[in-house]
Amino acid sequence: MDIGFIGLGRMGLNMSIRLRRGGHRVAGFNHNVSKLTEAREHGIETAGSVPELLALLPSPRAVWMMIPAGQPVDDTIDLLLPLLAKGDLVVDGGNSNYKDSRRRHEQLAAAGIEYVDCGTSGGIWGLELGYCMMLGGTPAALARLAPVLNTLAPKDGWLHVGAAGAGHYAKMIHNGIEYGMMQAYAEGFEILKASDYPYDLSKLAHLWNQGSVVRSWLLELAERAFEKDPALDRIRGWVEDSGEGRWTVLEAIDRNVPAEVLTLSLLNRFRSRQDDSFRDRVIAALRAEFGGHAVKART
Repeated sequence: MDIGFIGLGRMGLNMSIRLRRGGHRVAGFNHNVSKLTEAREHGIETAGSVPELLALLPSPRAVWMMIPAGQPVDDTIDLLLPLLAKGDLVVDGGNSNYKDSRRRHEQLAAAGIEYVDCGTSGGIWGLELGYCMMLGGTPAALARLAPVLNTLAPKDGWLHVGAAGAGHYAKMIHNGIEYGMMQAYAEGFEILKASDYPYDLSKLAHLWNQGSVVRSWLLELAERAFEKDPALDRIRGWVEDSGEGRWTVLEAIDRNVPAEVLTLSLLNRFRSRQDDSFRDRVIAALRAEFGGHAVKART
């Protein structure tokens, strides 16, 4: 399948490379010229602008955006709309708010353009392991995208979860759960570190992944992080949030759902920016391991 990518950052470039390896023709655009050079090294055609990118694609065109949520997505759609034609397809694979995705779907549908919201999980490991994708949109749009989705995802790794906005709604809740899971691991490891016993936390994390009920990929990443830096002395316990945890908590409030753990895990991220605890260094290390997120060095 022919597809164009707007955004060749941490996720977009790896997704493009995985598609090329799967035999798809991929063209890409990115404001950072060095990313275009890197993309060409992997057989990805590149363009110096969005109009040039669209010119590389046969009609009806499929364009996949991997750019920051919010205004950048609206700006890109505003740029695309006069250049697209009826029957073209646009995918937002970033972490947009589902309400924005509903609005954008209506905006593009009025011009005869399909819009798919794709909640994407997999981080920097997706290139080799594949991406988990939750998709909202019409059945026709998903059927058209299926060859690309089958290449990007592992077996059973993508699902059409509903109408416009459903994909980003599912990803919002996914990330809220992720907050709670990381907080539970972080607090447990902090108690272990404070105990009278000189635990090797990397070995203990490895042990717990051998049949324990708390085994998980996050625990595998904790093992890796502790192996690299047993006391996590090289990073600060400063934990950012990219928005989805906040949206999850607000959604819980709007729907009268008592999401205590998810709410407290979000509030703990705010608290992390006021001091430097071991638990926050665990969460910062886990985010760096699964998503390549930046960490702050300890001074």
